[in-house]
Amino acid sequence: MVETGQDALSGNQMDEDALVEGARRNDMRAFEQLYRLHSGRIYGLCFRLCNDREMAEDLTQEAFVLAWRKLDSFRGESAFGSWLYRISINLVLSYLRKRKPLITSLDYENYEQADNIAPPEEQMSLEAAIGKLPPGARIVFVLYSIEGYSHNEISNTLKIATGSSKAQLHRARQLLQGYLSNDNP
Repeated sequence: MVETGQDALSGNQMDEDALVEGARRNDMRAFEQLYRLHSGRIYGLCFRLCNDREMAEDLTQEAFVLAWRKLDSFRGESAFGSWLYRISINLVLSYLRKRKPLITSLDYENYEQADNIAPPEEQMSLEAAIGKLPPGARIVFVLYSIEGYSHNEISNTLKIATGSSKAQLHRARQLLQGYLSNDNP
């Protein structure tokens, strides 16, 4: 018998639910499996938000430690991966707030444009271009364009106005276009 896409999806969810229940019973192997299922995606999120490989590794580990500690608070109303993702986003944003304040205003004069624009002969990947964005613009771009958050969700998460989220996204797109084009101004 061949599984349909929906059957495979629900089978994977049942497997994940079983792993979560095992982890709740202090089964370290079950939690290790959850780690293996989600660590790559969590690391990618952490890296895109903080733009620092070592810190992304540390934050990924910290997210899983926090998830282990809070596993009893996971109610199963969403997928475990979604819950873990939320923990990770909050953890990274907390780290970034402690490190330096997020730039939430529309005052971009603090950024020297010459440092932010790659020379035309330099080829840049999208990942590298995202990494060059100012922190506020990078976070909004990642949450909106990559993670699929709405501007309302972003404004609530970052505690900024919805208009600021939209402005940061617009600015991020402009900068990315400049970074990735061969005819940089």
